[in-house]
Parts: sequence; structure tokens; C-alpha cells
Amino acid sequence: MRAVVCSNAELEVVERPEPVPGRGQVRIEVLRCGICGSDLHARHGCDAWAELAARAGYDRFARSGEEIVFGHEFCGEVAEHGPRCRKGLSTGTRVVALPFLRGDHGVDTVGLSVHAPGAYAEQMLVEESLMMPVPNGLGSDVAALTEPMAVAWHAVRRGEVRKRTVAIVIGCGPIGLSVILLLKAKGVRTVVASDYSPARRALATACGADVVLDPAHDSPFTAVERRGHLTDIPSALELAVGTREKLERLPFGWWHAWRLGEALGAAPKHPVIFECVGMPGVIESIIDGAPLFSRVVVVGVCVGVDEITPAMAINKEIDLRFVFAYTPLEFRDTLHMLAEGDVDPGPLITGTVGLDGVDTAFTALGNPDIHAKILIDPQSPAAAPPTPQRLA
Repeated sequence: MRAVVCSNAELEVVERPEPVPGRGQVRIEVLRCGICGSDLHARHGCDAWAELAARAGYDRFARSGEEIVFGHEFCGEVAEHGPRCRKGLSTGTRVVALPFLRGDHGVDTVGLSVHAPGAYAEQMLVEESLMMPVPNGLGSDVAALTEPMAVAWHAVRRGEVRKRTVAIVIGCGPIGLSVILLLKAKGVRTVVASDYSPARRALATACGADVVLDPAHDSPFTAVERRGHLTDIPSALELAVGTREKLERLPFGWWHAWRLGEALGAAPKHPVIFECVGMPGVIESIIDGAPLFSRVVVVGVCVGVDEITPAMAINKEIDLRFVFAYTPLEFRDTLHMLAEGDVDPGPLITGTVGLDGVDTAFTALGNPDIHAKILIDPQSPAAAPPTPQRLA
């Protein structure tokens, strides 16, 4: 079979043996695969990632000298069941799957380990227990985006965003745009999106963002300053003292009213901010500019060393949360939200290439004003992605 192999940052289409499913595994014919930002970074920086993974106890992450087949966002068709499979999904069924594969040495990350080749290929292996049928006739292009959409859904859930909460998305690359889509699917009424790229801002609008701005000219934090957010320490001190003075007028102990308010969820209004850039300095800039009591959900992956000023986050009582991947239930629920039309990631898809066009697609994705999400169709002859009219 044909596959795209990355070794020492070089991408090459090669012939590889057809994968043989092991116990509990299924071989699928790849129909579509998304090119993820993680793949772009791993091409040149997988050794740094591997060192980080090893520090967390996983020593089988991709290394630059290995022959890696990327691809963890995919949709395929069942071709062959391995030993001890239940065979609940028959041959020919279109499926998606969580990108994890169990082997003799544990579970590996599909597309980011030499031990679990990914979907930049005509065929691949998936774990039967992690495989799900594509429902409602959902197209393969959209089904392949279940994985990145599940990342966004997990981030939104971890953010504990309510409908009346102001959500601010910093960075409108594919993950930022996915977060916008899932925030609107959840019913969040005010979503602010911020990006330097005019093309990405246009896509943010297409994905449903209510306020879209260029951070070179406007702050995403002051765009909603009239929503009752506290923006400085004097305002917070005045709120504390003023509330205490008002409660003093009650005919019973003020502390009883305060406890009741806490039990009912009374608290200063605060936005939930999603960091979707993953570059050094971004978290610090958010802490510096965010309103007091903001909840910051870090979705962007910054592999390099970063620096923050803890005292500023302490003074503002910033709630800083880091998120990773998703649960199997979140993956399943995301698939069904896509299939039921609750989420439409169509605006993100800006091109499709065949295996011969992957190298060119990587280059194209380096320009945020041209492409957002490029899909791979292993059967396509396309050697380069078209220039999308709406981003031209």
C-alpha cells in the first residue's frame, strides 16, 4: 500500500506492507484524513515532544530519525477484523475511531508513534473497541473531523461555560474555530474571537462568533467590558466592601446572606478565555489583559519553555486550566453532534489533496491567509490543494 512517511523532517510517499490486524484490531481503508497542526509541529519538533512525553512516562512517541506515518483525524471503511474481534461492524461499514492502538507494550498514540502508523496511508489499523460507525449518512469529509471537534468539545466542557457567560477565543486556527463552533452548539450567546489574520477572522464569523476583532487594534477583553466584568483591583475591593455594607442593613447576620449567595452561585461575573495559539508569551499576555476572576482554558500546545508572572495571576485570581484530548464519551457525542447537524465544520475545510500532495499541503498550511484545514483523500490524484476563493 502507499503511505506518506516522515523521517528527519522529510515527507515521502512510499510503498509499505499492508497492515495485519492483531488481537482486537481492525484494518480499515482510509477514506479521509485531516492534516492537524500537531502534524505540522511534529514534522520538525517531534524530538522535543518525545522528551516531554518521556518525562510523563510515555517513551514511545515519534522521534525524528524514525519513519513515522502521521494522521490521527480520519474516517475509513472496515476491511478486515483481527483475532478475537466481536465483529459488531461488518466489512464495508464506514467508521471513525479514537487514535489509540493497543499492542504488546501498551497503548500507543496513532499517527504520533512508529508503533501505531496513522492515516496518511491507504490503510491503517484501529482498535475495535474504540471504533464507531458513522451515523446518519454523515459525509466522510466531516466525519474525519470528529477528532479535532472532540478536542474542542472537551475544552468547552472543561471551561464550564454557561449560556450567559462571555467566551473569548484567542487564536482562530482550526482548533480555535472548532472551539467557536462547539461554544455556539452549546448555546453560548456571546463568543468573542481574536486573530491577526483577516482570513481567519472571516472564518470565525462563518463559524458563528458574535464579535470578531484584530488584536493589533482592539482588545478582546475590553470588547465586552460593559458586561459587568471587574477589570482592576480597586473595583474588586469596592465590590467586597460595598457588598458587606449593604448586607449589614439586613435584620439578620450578614454572614447568613453571604453564605446563601455563595450557595446560589452568586459571584463576580467573569469570562472564560480559550487560549488556542500555543506560542510562548500568549498565556502571559492573557493573564495581563484579562478581567479579574477570569477562567483561562489552555488548548493551544506550546512545546517550548514559556514564562508567566504568577503574582499577576494571583492578584487577579485567574483560574488557569490545561486540557488534553477527550474522553471516549466526548468523542462519541461529538460524532453525533456532527451527524445531527448541531455542528457544521464545513467552513474549516479549505482543500483536499492525495498522498502525493501532502508535502505541498504542509507548505500551504503555513500561510494562515490561504488555508485552514486540508484533508487527505488517499485515492485522489490531487498533488496540490486549490486556492479557496473565500480566502484568496
